[in-house]
Amino acid sequence: MPRGDRTGPIGVGPLTGRRMGTCAGYSVPGFTNPGWGLGMGWRHGCKGGFGWRNYQAWNPPTKEEMLQALKNQSEWLKGQLDSINKRIEELEK
Repeated sequence: MPRGDRTGPIGVGPLTGRRMGTCAGYSVPGFTNPGWGLGMGWRHGCKGGFGWRNYQAWNPPTKEEMLQALKNQSEWLKGQLDSINKRIEELEK
């Protein structure tokens, strides 16, 4: 709440930001309030070990997937090179 008028950080109403100001019931606004991180270091990528990990294990691409990705990249680069050569021809006229 930058202006202290209880309209939130972008002026659309109370409790629309981080819920860290006086509208959320804290006596002072700002960084002195505990917030919602529960002291687990969420801002630095430490998500804790209480079953909150919901990501899949990373698997390297298969040979076919890598081949297809390289073919797609090759086609894209050919298109870029054609565009560059066309622009060079236009400028040389």
